[in-house]
Amino acid sequence: MTLTNKEKIIALISNGIAVYSLYQERDSLPKNTNMYDFVLKVIPNDIKSELNIELIDEVFQYVSSTHSS
Repeated sequence: MTLTNKEKIIALISNGIAVYSLYQERDSLPKNTNMYDFVLKVIPNDIKSELNIELIDEVFQYVSSTHSS
């Protein structure tokens, strides 16, 4: 079974959020880097057209609520 582009983007967003959080905890993020900019850098250009801020927010909310339970 092959992942759809949306499924790939969701996986990449989730991974990007996790890596961003780790870098943030270690205080090793470049200055003025926010989560959105960081996540945008990990999405390949060929599927970036399907990405939007609402999807990043939705994935972030889901991941945050799941980890806080």
